[in-house]
Amino acid sequence: MYAADYHVHSTCSPDGKMTMAQAAEAAVRAGLDEICITDHVDTIYWGSNAPRSSFDWAASMAQYREAVGKFGDRLVIKLGAELGEANLAFDRADFLINSAEKLDFSIGSVHTCSEKFDCMDLYFLEGGKSPAFYAAVIEDYLDSVLAIAKWGRFSVLGHLTLPLRYLKEHLRLDMSFAPWMDRVEEIFSIIIPKGIGIECNTNRGNDPLPDADILRFYRQMGGEIITLGSDAHEVKDVGCVIKERQELLKDCGFRYFTTFTGGEPAFQKL
Repeated sequence: MYAADYHVHSTCSPDGKMTMAQAAEAAVRAGLDEICITDHVDTIYWGSNAPRSSFDWAASMAQYREAVGKFGDRLVIKLGAELGEANLAFDRADFLINSAEKLDFSIGSVHTCSEKFDCMDLYFLEGGKSPAFYAAVIEDYLDSVLAIAKWGRFSVLGHLTLPLRYLKEHLRLDMSFAPWMDRVEEIFSIIIPKGIGIECNTNRGNDPLPDADILRFYRQMGGEIITLGSDAHEVKDVGCVIKERQELLKDCGFRYFTTFTGGEPAFQKL
């Protein structure tokens, strides 16, 4: 069975801890056939939320060529990007992506709250708040996801239920997106006709983002484009439970998962 990890970060991301060559080497060891490097290309700088006006594509291409030179005979290596926080400045997002020399694939993601919550990074959600507060955060997040879905300049929507990573894994809160399935349906009704897919983020071996219920719902709505990505930021997580999540996709009614070349999807049999 063909195996591809389509969410991998290198040191070209502010939180990446491996070079692209190191990621490729780890992918070969993990028995993968293909990876796509998807470094963070965000409209704001982490920590300060200052507007980002550029991305070092030259450094990214240098690492990419090194990885292909060392491991391209054993592994298909694609270059992509994770476009974060486009909803905060669509003009900057357009400029950043248009500046890229070569991209095979892109993930549209939201990692922060909107200006209503001072663009708070979801990673820093604090415990001890009321259920109404956490519900408001999820609703705010979904507003932002809806906005980028309407914008639509990306291949797949990344880790749709991202707030649950922090609510469940960091704060140990038992929450789901069940109360907001109408919002999920609205998002799917926008992206599916556009030929935009979703990601099954394997979440480095934790609960997948989104979970089986939402994956199954996406398929029932006619969604077919879906990638698998570990969200690896270091060597140990490259390819993490990719093959196991292929089985999950089959259980949810998918017959194929998706890889990309030059922005065009290709369907790989599960």
